[in-house]
Amino acid sequence: MNKKLGVYICHCGGNISDYVDVEKVRQSVEKEEGVFLAKTTMFACGDSNQKEMVEDIKSNHLDGVVVASCSPKLHLLTFRAVTERGDLNKYNYVHANIREQASWAHSDDKAGATEKAIHIVKAAIAKVRYAESLVPIKISSIKSVAIIGGGVAGMKAAIELSDLGCQVYLIEREYFVGGRVSQWDTLFTTNETGKELVTRLYNDLAKRKNITVYTGTEVISNSGSIGDFKLKVKITPRYIKEKCNQGELQNAIDACPVEVPDDFNFNITSRKAIYHNFPGEYPQSPVIDTKNCTRCGACEKICENVDFSQKEEIKEINAGSVLMATGFDPYTPADGEFGYNLYNNVVTLPQLKRMIDLSDNTLKFKGREIKNIVYIYCVGSRQVEGENKYCSRYCCTSAIHVAITAKKKFRDIYNFHFNRGIRTYGKQEVLYDESSKMGDIYLQSYEDDPPVVTSQNGKTIVKINDILTGKKELEVEADLIVLVTGMVPRKDNSVGSLFKLPKGRDKFFNEIHMKLRPVETVIDGITISGACQGPKNIMETVNSALSAAAKSYSYVSKGVLELEPIIARIDKSLCTWCNACSKACPFDAVKMEEDKTKAYAVINNSVCKGCGMCLPVCPTDAINLIAYSNSEIESMIDALA
Repeated sequence: MNKKLGVYICHCGGNISDYVDVEKVRQSVEKEEGVFLAKTTMFACGDSNQKEMVEDIKSNHLDGVVVASCSPKLHLLTFRAVTERGDLNKYNYVHANIREQASWAHSDDKAGATEKAIHIVKAAIAKVRYAESLVPIKISSIKSVAIIGGGVAGMKAAIELSDLGCQVYLIEREYFVGGRVSQWDTLFTTNETGKELVTRLYNDLAKRKNITVYTGTEVISNSGSIGDFKLKVKITPRYIKEKCNQGELQNAIDACPVEVPDDFNFNITSRKAIYHNFPGEYPQSPVIDTKNCTRCGACEKICENVDFSQKEEIKEINAGSVLMATGFDPYTPADGEFGYNLYNNVVTLPQLKRMIDLSDNTLKFKGREIKNIVYIYCVGSRQVEGENKYCSRYCCTSAIHVAITAKKKFRDIYNFHFNRGIRTYGKQEVLYDESSKMGDIYLQSYEDDPPVVTSQNGKTIVKINDILTGKKELEVEADLIVLVTGMVPRKDNSVGSLFKLPKGRDKFFNEIHMKLRPVETVIDGITISGACQGPKNIMETVNSALSAAAKSYSYVSKGVLELEPIIARIDKSLCTWCNACSKACPFDAVKMEEDKTKAYAVINNSVCKGCGMCLPVCPTDAINLIAYSNSEIESMIDALA
């Protein structure tokens, strides 16, 4: 316990010192047991202070260090690295948060904020007296990555990982790769079609021998941990032989008597029970939809490549890391929301995009020619009454791009944009300018005063209290009302539950820190990318995928991983195996083992996150948490009290 400790109190450029008397904090702790030096600094994280800390540790042979500054989420790793450069074990460092927990929380009470900061720093000093020198846990790692989701994010990440020399397993639940992007024709800002983009990425995949693509494949179980995930996947057959005659297959599709709504075209058209979504789709073999197939035999009579004898296959995949790229769903409006499913001329933006792509010279809907198109923005995003408070980012630009496309492709189209403020950020602003110059009309309302859709004498009318004309009530008779829908998490996101991935308030997968660790999750070895973690356009999705690929590669590249040694530790002699700790563990890190005398709990070191959930439920006090032992916590409580 006779340790020499160094304590540094940060001004944080005024973020702390404007509300906390940092000099008083220093004076209050400098006489604490073990404190050898106590200093204040303007920016503890600054290079000059880091160098000074390294010199202090070396020259004074310090045994422990405390920095009182901002959140450990920001700079815990920074100061651990400083202690290591000073030849001190990094686990002899303790971080005290006096910004978020004192200065910012109590900016209206400077005296109170100062007293609280003093107590927080004293508690940190009490803890560092008991700190041990720890060695990171080392485990071996398989040099392969499983990517779940074969959209643009998944394919781009697969190509990047392949080029880094990594074995890649690309797992797509649908029978075709490309995700949502394959449903679009012309994309905004590039004018490349979604199909061209998907084709280009798939051709790049096909060139690489270290990428295995599974389609019609779903992950059904997951075990193991970082370095060695064991995924069990179910592969549903296409019921079509691999090498087949495309002409015969097309005849088989034509002969199929079953027609169902085509979800690829958002149900505005129908498809057969044997189908592919568009010519040249990847893989190029069609698939038989067994849920709707009546087994009438019409396709089998025409094409010998139809093979109903194919069986489901269960396969196990081992990977060192898992990269999630499961994408999003477009928001589905509620019945009656802006006339949806109430009036027969109300559609969503994705449906209009497919209508434009599938129409030739005239834009028609249900036999009627379309002239006046009303776009109602922020449907399913920025909800005043509803869960989706976020902005979906891409919708404004997408709606404007569709309006421009419609006007260029068809004659005499009039576009009316009922919005809450246009958010075409960055280079996308050019599209807003082009739309305005083409004569599109923009009408704006407040969030709590949305447009109203009514029917009068067989005509559909949209009314708005337009802010831009001093809240005049304006109305437009619409031939077609287009609800500009945002992005929402996948309706079936069972794979997220399988991996126990945390979700944010928006229900998308949640990263550890949006700036410092933007693609990492709290589950070691699992990264997230693309629209499964929040609304993104294609460029942002690709950037996210490249970041996730780089992070996943960092887990598997060396063959050996170093993990935090701050984990639960079980005293076998005290454990009676009551199963309480196993039930409490959110990471499935506790298992039972037996010897000749008793059953007892053991910790899987590579899975345990050191969260401490198991400690309070143990009736025999057989569990301790490394770096958070009873003696450490009790000493902190004494300091705070």
